[in-house]
Amino acid sequence: MDSRKGHTVMNVGADGVAIITIINPPVNSLSFDVLKSLKESFDQAVQRDDVKAIVVTGAKGKFSGGFDISAFGGVQEAKERPKPGWISIEIITDTIEAAKKPSVAAIDGLALGGGLEVAMACNARLSTATAQLGLPELQLGIIPGFGGTQRLPRLVGLTKALEMMLTSKSVKGKEAFNLGLVDGLVSPDELVNTARQWALDILNRQRPWIASLYKTAKLEPLGEAKEILKFARAQAQKQAPNLKHPLVCIDVIEAGIVSGPRAGLWKEAEAFDGLVQSDTCKSLVHVFFAQRGTTKVPGVTDCGLVPRQVKKVAILGGGLMGSGIATALVLSNYSVILKEVNQKFLDAGINRIKANLQSRVKKGKLTQERFEKSFSLVKGSLDYESFRDVDMVIEAVIENVSLKQQIFADLEKYCPPHCILGSNTSTIDLNLIGEKTKSQDRIIGAHFFSPAHVMPLLEIVRTKQTSPQVIVDLLDISKKIKKTPVVVGNCTGFAVNRMFFPYTQAALLLVERGADVYQIDKAVTKFGMPMGPLRLADLVGFGVAVATGSQFVQNFPERTYKSMLIPLLQEDKRAGEATRKGFYLYDDRRKASPDPELKKFIEKARSISGVSVDPKLVKLQEKDIIEMIFFPVVNEACRVLDEGIAVKAADLDISALMGMGFPAYRGGIIFWADSLGSKYIYSRLEKWSELYGPFFKPCAYMAARAAKGIPLVSNLCFIRLVFFSRKLRYFFTEVIFRSQDTSLTNHTRTNEFV
Repeated sequence: MDSRKGHTVMNVGADGVAIITIINPPVNSLSFDVLKSLKESFDQAVQRDDVKAIVVTGAKGKFSGGFDISAFGGVQEAKERPKPGWISIEIITDTIEAAKKPSVAAIDGLALGGGLEVAMACNARLSTATAQLGLPELQLGIIPGFGGTQRLPRLVGLTKALEMMLTSKSVKGKEAFNLGLVDGLVSPDELVNTARQWALDILNRQRPWIASLYKTAKLEPLGEAKEILKFARAQAQKQAPNLKHPLVCIDVIEAGIVSGPRAGLWKEAEAFDGLVQSDTCKSLVHVFFAQRGTTKVPGVTDCGLVPRQVKKVAILGGGLMGSGIATALVLSNYSVILKEVNQKFLDAGINRIKANLQSRVKKGKLTQERFEKSFSLVKGSLDYESFRDVDMVIEAVIENVSLKQQIFADLEKYCPPHCILGSNTSTIDLNLIGEKTKSQDRIIGAHFFSPAHVMPLLEIVRTKQTSPQVIVDLLDISKKIKKTPVVVGNCTGFAVNRMFFPYTQAALLLVERGADVYQIDKAVTKFGMPMGPLRLADLVGFGVAVATGSQFVQNFPERTYKSMLIPLLQEDKRAGEATRKGFYLYDDRRKASPDPELKKFIEKARSISGVSVDPKLVKLQEKDIIEMIFFPVVNEACRVLDEGIAVKAADLDISALMGMGFPAYRGGIIFWADSLGSKYIYSRLEKWSELYGPFFKPCAYMAARAAKGIPLVSNLCFIRLVFFSRKLRYFFTEVIFRSQDTSLTNHTRTNEFV
């Protein structure tokens, strides 16, 4: 049995052109075995007298999806594994690019990461119009390591190269041709044959024979280049103040421009080797694999169940949430029936869907033709008669238990027996919602996050009665509407809201005891969150905050903090951003600014609560603010995990990332916590609980882990296993495919470059 992780094969035609094909299914990733074989094939082609020129291509319509990062092996093997500098210099530069016979890359499907770097080392590149080309490495906390930082600027110019690398965006073959990244566009059927002739033309000096590394026509003059790099560096620091690898990438590019490409290659190799071992890289790789793992649910997805076909979905409620859900569905070609209680509300709901779609047209994300097709899939209704042939219903009305109970009782009467009965409730127990029905096995939570057509997360909430088939069906729908699903159990708040209910409560506790509102929000934003907890309360609105908070006070009275601050603000007719007043003041453009009058409300709330100012909290350091805000969240996440609400800790990490905007470069709430240690978190919580009450009391799960000195998650080694194991492969192609999918990019607007 062949134990190699891929290889290359070489066939020499009668015309004297050697075709070297990369073979490593499914995307021809560049393992060390492939790279070694590629070098051997090139060396053989150069030495053979019957070979005049070389064409490099990939098997089965894919050039290469990139370097197999698992090929680095375990940490203990670090001294034994080849350094990226050896690969970049010895194989890519001194073997492929320096070959004494011309080479052409024939690109179809994809050339990403190391795959594109191999192609750029060839003397020419031909591509199909639809092939994807890009360097997505920064999404994983590293930089291109096979010469990409040096060759891409010389092929497409510095500005475009910076854009492609810093944003990890790929380009299609057609754009690549316009940029100069590829030299010609060819149909898939003619690709290899055209590349053969192109290589012979180079040999015969009918086309230029020059190494990409030494091209200078696209490079700006040194002074101008330095200004471009200076601007890029400033933008990176502004957009990603907590990330170092974008700046490292810029520095490496600059080194090649200032000191020459060879010096740039060595600096690139050194930087790559350091970054691949960084905490940021480990966190981002964990996030990548954790996101892929959310669709694996023991006892559900491993039972051989096949998703049933869902064609028509009914939405109850045309408000912001209902219209957003409908928008997501029609964009993926589902027929939608939108039901409302009267014509006025129905028209408003339909118009919201139309506006959502038109917004995408204006942004260039949707063609007019596609807009018309999507909008035509929406039908309005004021009764249940049209529900008789729907495959799924998603209830998205206000959070009122009796109303939802009546709706589900009606749905059971009108919908067909196979119809999935879904609720978008964010906090209410599904067993309570379905109490008056006999269809408990069909009831499932489909909790979207607002705006539903933009936010990438979908919480799939199952009760003990929910059929595995229904879960599989909803997982399939989530994939088709480009959402990342997380399957969770039924409890108050489910996963995201349950974990994060202490987030705002901790802030209120600190404020009442002397901490500054704006200092708290500033520290939390600096940590990497989209906004602080009190700014978030303004955005959500105090009405929603109080209604949601009351659910947790009712269900978890022993560990909730009951502040009167928000009710007092409500008495002053403040509701948050919507009324231009909350914790902040808002101008006509909704720009937030501190409110000097807030102090009097805080003092009144303090007197009602019977607490006094703690001098220690008045002068809190940023580190202490972060810990006092997030350690209670970690504590609640541990309860969620311990109760079996979440299938695995990695699901909670993804929920925190995509539901609340927790910074991806920190790996998620549990991953971040384990980087600090259970013992440390427990000791801090225990101390605070003695000072400030049971809100901070460590849960039993936390206490047990800390006592044993073990991580919060028993599989802490997961990241090392995934990142370093020779059995698990990482493909850059999946990163770039997901980067173009809303499931990965929408939540990253505030998570910087990742």
